[in-house]
Amino acid sequence: MRVDLLIEKVHVYNSYFKRFVQGNVAVLNGSFLYIGGRGTETFEADEIVDGQGRYMIPGLVDIHLHIESTMVTPETFSYGLIRSGVTTIVPEPHEMANVFGLSGVKQMIEASRDCVADMFYAIPSSVPATSMESTGGTIEIEDMDELLRTEDIICLGEIMNYVDVIADPDCKTNRILAHIRKHYPKLVIEGHVPKLLDLDLHRVIYAGVDSDHTHQTIEGMEARIGAGMFIEIQEKSMTDDVINYLIQNDVSEHFCFVTDDVMADSFQRRGHLDHIVRKAIRMGMSPEMAIYAATFTPARRMRMHDRGAIAPGKTGDFVLLSDLRELTIDQVYKQGRKVYDVRESYVPKEHGHAFPAHYYQSVQLSLLTEADFVARPEGAVDGRHVCRVMQVKDGSTFTEDVRGEVEIRNGELCWQESPYALIATFERYGKNGNRAYGLIGGDTIQRGAVATTYSHDNHNLLVVGHNPADMALAANEVIHSQGGFCVVEAGQVLAHLPLPVGGILTEAPLDETAKEVEKLRRAMESLGYKHYNPIMSISTHSLPVSPALKITDLGLIDVNAGKVVPLLVEA
Repeated sequence: MRVDLLIEKVHVYNSYFKRFVQGNVAVLNGSFLYIGGRGTETFEADEIVDGQGRYMIPGLVDIHLHIESTMVTPETFSYGLIRSGVTTIVPEPHEMANVFGLSGVKQMIEASRDCVADMFYAIPSSVPATSMESTGGTIEIEDMDELLRTEDIICLGEIMNYVDVIADPDCKTNRILAHIRKHYPKLVIEGHVPKLLDLDLHRVIYAGVDSDHTHQTIEGMEARIGAGMFIEIQEKSMTDDVINYLIQNDVSEHFCFVTDDVMADSFQRRGHLDHIVRKAIRMGMSPEMAIYAATFTPARRMRMHDRGAIAPGKTGDFVLLSDLRELTIDQVYKQGRKVYDVRESYVPKEHGHAFPAHYYQSVQLSLLTEADFVARPEGAVDGRHVCRVMQVKDGSTFTEDVRGEVEIRNGELCWQESPYALIATFERYGKNGNRAYGLIGGDTIQRGAVATTYSHDNHNLLVVGHNPADMALAANEVIHSQGGFCVVEAGQVLAHLPLPVGGILTEAPLDETAKEVEKLRRAMESLGYKHYNPIMSISTHSLPVSPALKITDLGLIDVNAGKVVPLLVEA
């Protein structure tokens, strides 16, 4: 019998038994045909690969991530995925959607069409995430209908505004959920429900949201699984307690591993979903269980029944490993065709601009001066006032809402005389000219300034600093480059990463971007930022669905209460 490919003498991962079996594998027309003891006596193969006793696993499947978090284009992202053994992803482009709306989603899908890795998109469900921010675009119900008619959509992306889901029956998010349940009852609905428990958690599940990928605790994870939720474990949830719970309890059908957000330098240095699997094994999880959670359960969660396993009729995506416990990748195959070999040159494609011209001119904001960093709280009288302070804490992108006293003199907040830095945000789409100011402390920068348009999810210009001159310089470097990141100290630019595509992406190669991101990270740390991921930390200061105190162009946001609150507690 003729086949395209025959891999001999391999330990094949069987997803149904969660164990390896020794044998041969035949591939025909891009799909697995046979797994067992038969070899060349049965099959006439166009290509025969000597497995040399190595381990063969399905291509890894990541069902929750944002390409924009790596700050590169889909094609560059795919290049990094393949060498990490990741052959299928479910990206949710709500960052680009916040900048360009429906067009942003369509352009990301279009830019993915020729990628080696399969990309099945999620519809951004929360653009904007709340009504308490200004964005460049929105995604409405009619936009979702258009995407479901015209594009390869696999799920409704993470429902983020859980506060309104619980508190406001007529909110936009609840209208979206009702529409999807009525018209697309088989569409998977993804969730974002940090810290919810008991009745609030159950009300969100009742509304149709049946997964969660946020920071997990034992209590929260057990409550979610017990209520029928599927859990997507990202690296920040991989504590000893959580991993031990997953190992010791019979819950392998109820969770998978995901990456969510991966910085370019980490991608380049450590890998992608393969890094998560490798880490789980090092933390005590069996390789068989860790591989299951990165192949079979994520594929089944997204109803991708054609992949996630090496079995007859399944898509011929697989990885050959020379070391199982270290997950050492030798080769990667996509539909039975070798697309990566550690012994061969692996060079990214060269390409020009992949997006429309106006995507490179999206920052509609005039240059700023030091005067733009003078805060005048409305209605304040001179004297000392108790203020809300955004407290940054290493180990989480959540912030705390703490109190501090700051002097007001001649109507101006004397923040430079306080223990705190100023955080400011400026609407950058040319819609309303909004700006807002707050105070920030804790494990953030202790001097200098950082500015960025890579600020989730609205991507307005966000600036944190200890003096107006550095803040203006950092902000203007970002404006000049049509988006990006800039770190400044004492009038000197320490790091500058231009992100000209929508103010959030670069078309530079992954290795080049990785070097610049590493430089950016080190520059932020040199200013005293103490955080496991300072870039993601500062980028989420403007995310009004991530507890507890955040800032948008409309003002400070009490996330748990779901409302704008004043800087001054006592006016």
